[in-house]
Order: sequence, then structure tokens, then C-alpha cells
Amino acid sequence: MTLGVRAQQKEKTRRALIDAAFSQLSAQRSFSNLSLREVSRQAGIAPTSFYRHFSDMNELGLTMVDEAGLMLRQLMRQARERIAKGGSVVHTSVETFMEFIENNSNIFRILLHERSGTSAAFRSAVYRENQHFIAELADYLYRARGVDMAAARIEADALVTIVFNAGAEALDVNQSARKELAERTKLQLRIIARGASIIREKEQRKTKS
Repeated sequence: MTLGVRAQQKEKTRRALIDAAFSQLSAQRSFSNLSLREVSRQAGIAPTSFYRHFSDMNELGLTMVDEAGLMLRQLMRQARERIAKGGSVVHTSVETFMEFIENNSNIFRILLHERSGTSAAFRSAVYRENQHFIAELADYLYRARGVDMAAARIEADALVTIVFNAGAEALDVNQSARKELAERTKLQLRIIARGASIIREKEQRKTKS
């Protein structure tokens, strides 16, 4: 077996372990409840082979948090590209996010569960991902709307918090309830955006007077 083939096989097995761990998450089961043996079995490898890919379950979990955050950020970037072509900012963002929750519920679950989990390393990793979301949205508000960066970050923080909480609620409801939740979330985001706009207008008038 050549080095290239071995590297590909190693990456394939690593991927299988990550996918196996994601597939075992549920409303009743967080990452802390998973066992190395169960994950390895589902990935089709011996438990001892696990250590060729991750030093322990914590490293696997942190990798999953990073991957979940990256996948969600990439999806929202795609949403912003559609918005740039004329779509509604709030409608497109919320619908894109809800589609992600519906199709990738377990990927979001690890962000949700570990946000308040017992592991400081996991809480820190989820916090870091959350800050990435806020920073990217603040940058978008700054560039697309000309919002002052400090104000943009405050607005982005509020928007991300609302959307994240909506995602938590959307995980275990039916399609009809999820649609109602999406509409409520859109209204909440519009209220935040409108309130931020009013505050900016008042601040601008104070500066001119």
C-alpha cells in the first residue's frame, strides 16, 4: 500500500469515526454519554484502532464542535450570497438555518448540548464558534449597511442569540411548529434590526445637532 493510499484510508476511517459519533447523538444523548467502544464499533474499527486517529474521546468531540461550527458558518455564507442577489436578509437567513436544523439536527445538537456541558474545554470551543458567527455577521452588517463596527457587533450578538435559541426549539418539533417558529424568529430579528436602526438614527441626529 503506497503512502498516498494509506493517508486516504486513514482519513476515511477518521471521517467514519466522526460520522459515527454524530449519528449517535439525540435529544436524550449528548456527546458525554457516548463511549469509545460504541463509536468505534459503528465506524467499523477495533477500539484500539481509535487511538490512531484521536488521542481520546475529548479530542474527537472538540473536532466535532469545530466541524459543526464550520459547516453552519459555510451555510450562512451561502445564504448571504443569495441575499446579495436580491433575497430578503431575514427570510433567507432563517429559512436556510431551519433547513440546516431539519437536515443536520445532530450536527447542531453538539453545539447546543456542549454549550452548557460539564467540560470547560467543550464550553470554550462552543463559545469560540459562537463568537465566529457573531464576528462574521458583524462584518456583514458593517460592509453591507455601513453600520459602525461596535454597534454592528452588539446587533449581531442579539441576532445570533435569537437564532441559536430558535434552533434549540426547532430540533424536536414537527414541521408545522417549525414553520410557526421560523415566522416568529423572523419577526424577532426584524424588531431587533429596526430597533438598532432607530438607535443609530438618534445617535446620528445627536452628532449633527
